[in-house]
Amino acid sequence: MWDTVRFFSLQLSLIGVVLILHTYLGLHIIRRVLVFSDLALDQLAALGALVGVLLIHRCPDLIARYNLDLEYGSAASYVLSLLFVLMGALLLALIKPREKTIPREAVIGITYALALIASLLVTDKFPGGDAYMLKTLNGYMAWVNWKLVGVTAAVYIALLIFHFIFRKQFIALVDNPQQVKNMKLWDFFFFATQGIITILIVPVAGVFLAYVFLMLPAAVAAMFTKKWGAGLLLGWLVGFVACTFGLSFSYRIDWPYGPSLVLAMGIFFFGAIVIRSVLNRRSPTYEKEITDVGTDS
Repeated sequence: MWDTVRFFSLQLSLIGVVLILHTYLGLHIIRRVLVFSDLALDQLAALGALVGVLLIHRCPDLIARYNLDLEYGSAASYVLSLLFVLMGALLLALIKPREKTIPREAVIGITYALALIASLLVTDKFPGGDAYMLKTLNGYMAWVNWKLVGVTAAVYIALLIFHFIFRKQFIALVDNPQQVKNMKLWDFFFFATQGIITILIVPVAGVFLAYVFLMLPAAVAAMFTKKWGAGLLLGWLVGFVACTFGLSFSYRIDWPYGPSLVLAMGIFFFGAIVIRSVLNRRSPTYEKEITDVGTDS
């Protein structure tokens, strides 16, 4: 009984913390049409962790000399992931094709594909690589403990404070990008924020769940409101309820946590599409009213 309560308390506490910042960033990403940016950074974070495991097997003397612990999920592994995602954030901020025939999203998609291929090549070079690759995709939420929840909450609060202080610049990236001074710098800060939260969540949730945390709650919110505050609240609520159902389902039938949560949020997403379609049919002006709502500053 108490083990079950402890399990759900840990998981739902982490999910509740994660969804706040992920929903906010997801609203940015959807409105800027950068929908694969987080997936690319998630995969770069996984690649960094896998490179650490490769070094353990290929450079044991070097690892022993400096007493490094690069095992997947270790502190040093997180540092390697951070280096990879910061390089990715810099790349995404600097590379913005001027030619409309090459959309920015194409560059982001290519970055993801290259990171995925590199991950496959890396895992081919050490024993058990397939298992590690699967771990980066599915995650391992059984690792969750109160220390991880506390560290995640502290980092997320710091990032939320940073985004609140500079909210005008970040929101201007969505509403009035032409008026933003040093746009590439603020783009880097935005992508770097994605990268930092990525390295915290990918080892636990996996690449796909980390991406879904960011996109699906925000996508549902975007169907019903253009206001930042209302979108954040609605996205968090939908994401939390969906994850609660997914977690309960996973616990009862012993399915992997990551895929179960992805499936649950996917069901809620398509349910929201149906609800939105019904509302549009009942009220022809509903869609226009939603579209015309101004954004909060």
